[in-house]
Amino acid sequence: MAEEASQLTLIEIYSGGGNETYFTNAVTEIYAGENSVIEHVKLQTESTEAFHIATQQIHQCRGSNVSTRLVSIGAKLARSDIGALLAGEGCESTLDGLYLADGDQHVDNHTCLDHAMPHCSSHELYKGILSGKSSGVFSGKIIVRPDAQKTDAKQSNKNLLLSDSASIETQPQLEILANDVRCTHGATVGQLDADAIFYLRSRGLDGASARALLTCAFANEIIDRIGFEPLRRELEELIFERFQNNSSNSRERKETS
Repeated sequence: MAEEASQLTLIEIYSGGGNETYFTNAVTEIYAGENSVIEHVKLQTESTEAFHIATQQIHQCRGSNVSTRLVSIGAKLARSDIGALLAGEGCESTLDGLYLADGDQHVDNHTCLDHAMPHCSSHELYKGILSGKSSGVFSGKIIVRPDAQKTDAKQSNKNLLLSDSASIETQPQLEILANDVRCTHGATVGQLDADAIFYLRSRGLDGASARALLTCAFANEIIDRIGFEPLRRELEELIFERFQNNSSNSRERKETS
């Protein structure tokens, strides 16, 4: 709970090593008082055999500013449900997410931004990187209620598929019940740009390093928004190492076959 005009940084880390099988069921509730500022960061690096189910609810009062950033890397099955109620005038809400999946991992992200009062803004960007036989789901909804005039809401989901077997289902949604609003939403699914890989290789990088560099650049748009510098640096190193190893392993498998 953040009282009036207070400021808070909250970091949650869920971590598990090895290949242990277990279940995590987490609930986080955030109450932002008038004119408060909250940055919330959640890092999920559970065991690749674990199950992680989480719910996050946010209630914003007049003039509050809440940013929540989710980085989901681990778990065999990971699901995150995030709901934000903009219950006072002049609220600003930011929902960012980065989800990585490999092997047979499955990741679900379900978000709902509920604009209940006028003169509020929300910004949502979720990015996914999937490889192997992994799969993912993004379902994002923005609700603009009849009294929520002058709403400014933006939602985007961008996905990068690193293998032919990976898949993503994306469903951005708008439910607009007011008539004086500015709302946008969209989704993209694609692969690494072959021309960009060729360019980097022509500058001396090998194929694995070129693919890792491009993938990390895609992910860093989310990572760079994390205000807590030690965690931001740790995540940059973790993600680069992961994709460099993945690219090297993929190259070795192709050479063997």
